[in-house]
Amino acid sequence: MVEIELDGKTVEVPQGSMVMHAANKLGTYVPHFCYHKKLSIAANCRMCLVEVEKAPKPLPACATPVTQGMKVFTHSAKAVEAQRSVMEFLLINHPLDCPICDQGGECQLQDLAVGYGKSNSRYEEEKRVVFHKNVGPLISMQEMSRCIHCTRCVRFGQEVAGVMELGMINRGEHSEITTFVGQTVDSELSGNMIDLCPVGALTSKPFRYEARTWELGRKRSVSPHDSLGANTTVQTKNNKVMRVVALENEAINECWISDRDRFAYEGLNSADRVKTPMVKQGGQWLETDWQSALDYVAHSLKTISSESGAQSIGALAHPISSTEELHLLQKIIRGLGSNQVETRLRQANIAGAASAAWLGMPVAKLSELDRALIIGSFLRKDQPIVAARLRTAAKRGLQVSRIDAGGDDWLIPAANIAAAPSSWLNALAEVAQAVAKAKSASVPAGTPSVTISAAAQKIADSLLSGATTAVLLGSAAVAHPQSSDLHVLAQFIANQTGATLGFLPEGGNAVGASLVNANGAGVDSVLSGERRAVLLMNIEPDTDLPNPQQARAALAKANTVIALSPFKSADLLEVADVILPITPFTETVSTFVNAEGRAQTVQPSVKPLGDSRPAWKVLRVLGGLLDLDGFLYNLPEEVLGEALGDNYCTRLNNQSSSNSISAGAQSSGLERLADVNIYAGDLIVRRASALQLTKDAKRGNQVGLGQKLFAELGLKEGDAVRVTQGSSSVDMPATLEANLAANTVRVSAGTAASSKLGSMFGPVTVTKA
Repeated sequence: MVEIELDGKTVEVPQGSMVMHAANKLGTYVPHFCYHKKLSIAANCRMCLVEVEKAPKPLPACATPVTQGMKVFTHSAKAVEAQRSVMEFLLINHPLDCPICDQGGECQLQDLAVGYGKSNSRYEEEKRVVFHKNVGPLISMQEMSRCIHCTRCVRFGQEVAGVMELGMINRGEHSEITTFVGQTVDSELSGNMIDLCPVGALTSKPFRYEARTWELGRKRSVSPHDSLGANTTVQTKNNKVMRVVALENEAINECWISDRDRFAYEGLNSADRVKTPMVKQGGQWLETDWQSALDYVAHSLKTISSESGAQSIGALAHPISSTEELHLLQKIIRGLGSNQVETRLRQANIAGAASAAWLGMPVAKLSELDRALIIGSFLRKDQPIVAARLRTAAKRGLQVSRIDAGGDDWLIPAANIAAAPSSWLNALAEVAQAVAKAKSASVPAGTPSVTISAAAQKIADSLLSGATTAVLLGSAAVAHPQSSDLHVLAQFIANQTGATLGFLPEGGNAVGASLVNANGAGVDSVLSGERRAVLLMNIEPDTDLPNPQQARAALAKANTVIALSPFKSADLLEVADVILPITPFTETVSTFVNAEGRAQTVQPSVKPLGDSRPAWKVLRVLGGLLDLDGFLYNLPEEVLGEALGDNYCTRLNNQSSSNSISAGAQSSGLERLADVNIYAGDLIVRRASALQLTKDAKRGNQVGLGQKLFAELGLKEGDAVRVTQGSSSVDMPATLEANLAANTVRVSAGTAASSKLGSMFGPVTVTKA
């Protein structure tokens, strides 16, 4: 530790710290623009100049290392004069258009100009003009004349997002921030550049000219679009969500959120919102009142239960649903005598599945890992903030290994085994054999007999040499037909190497759903065609279920399909008989349990739209109408207390109940690999118009083909191909994914095109259309 004196106060900071760090520790504010605690030091704005005893001139606080006995003055006459001089230079070319700037009211430059700027400018020459740039549907670079070249956006891309999409060209007053050769900004974390920009150069395109910051109400919230549970601030005006920004929580999302978390709010205001209950009669949809709709539903369920038995009633819920809602849904189904309830929508194989799969460690511990094996994950798109944590950790020495089908670049150096999905078990078996050999242990019964490749040996050696290690199963491994076998081998490898076994759950409340017993018979059982009544909560069959064709056929056989949904869609209108309009998470009290098992409760940001109602209230009333006991709740806190109880974290469990493997045969033909497109994961995100214009969203409507197949078919980028799966076919544009494993065809789930095909894995054929 080094002790220095700052403005007459003594403070100790670690060796190698900068003066800025010492000031922050004391709570002393030093004006700055380019400095940010999560980015490297650039020292190019010079706004943080301070006086240091015996130094001949003011020094930048962000880039001046502390030395023992140093005396620093941040607000002396010399320091303030230097800061005022820098501000004058910064404002020379600034357009001074605060009245029309979207950043007005929350602008760092505006605030510091009040304290350090002059009342008039001595600069009378012509100001420079920087022409606007179109960098995509999310970020507006319309007023780049406002840029002060702090380079925060450039450093964020390089250091956090992992891809340098912005850079600076030219020199002096001709410098400008731009993209490379007219490219757009496509990172899934790009919106953080808006928050980082201290001026109005980078602003939110969807929010542009929508409201002034001082007009907005603010509520703490949580993003339900992935299992991280990123903390956010929801900003509202006139009972409408206008903007979502990051809320710092070092233990979860640090100070970042993904673009999905930031811009999905547009979906909340979609024209598809259902505002009043609807019942289908004679093939026509009619609006009705709540009492009539609920009486109809209760009568249908009672009749079907008495005539066809309790097991003829089932329910499916999306893990975007809150803990309170999921608890009451399963309580109704189980109260009727059925166990046909499920939220693991894409996990077809539930044999031996973990009872409450979770990350296995606090999110912050990911940054401390020195070895990690990730199996079957689309990490960068499924969990953007988790990927950013691991990317940062990799720079400090974390060794990442991955077993999947390749194709997507995580922007993290990794030892990789890229194989077609049917070969994942064998690839993992190679690693298990190598670990078993080193530990003189026996692999689980039924493990395929394989030859250990150099790549598998490298992964095993990496895991065995680590001090803080994790083996993580991703969304594709969980959805895989052999998911239980992959789980058994991953568990064996973790046990033998001393690693933490964890899952990267899909959906904002996947962990909460397990804790409240909202998982039972499995999605295949609910959709077996034997259910006479099916309740769907926050689900659209064509995009949320693993086999859309099977789902449609099963729902068509049901006597009644009851949808609890904030939105209507073509497939829901076709299969449902009743739509009960429930509120999204911004309009009700909601609790989400994230991947690390942390329960986070958010209050409503706006009032329910139209005649929609919180789902927990709808289910509470429905339970009463069904004459079930235990539905006399007055507050959501009462529901939550019953749902989770005390010490709920003790119920988190990643262990497989199986200890043997029933290995399946490898495929020799083309196989489908299905990711869930980053902007197709739930019904809110799918309606966010700006996100649907991004490059990532468009990728979901393209077929990804490897180098060899692309060449064999004689394709050019964007050529149409026909993908056939079973008896179903769909024509889609093809895109080259050079790193995709041989014999693998990537067709995203959750899209209009994939709704015409079958299950997420299996044999396919591809021909030129």
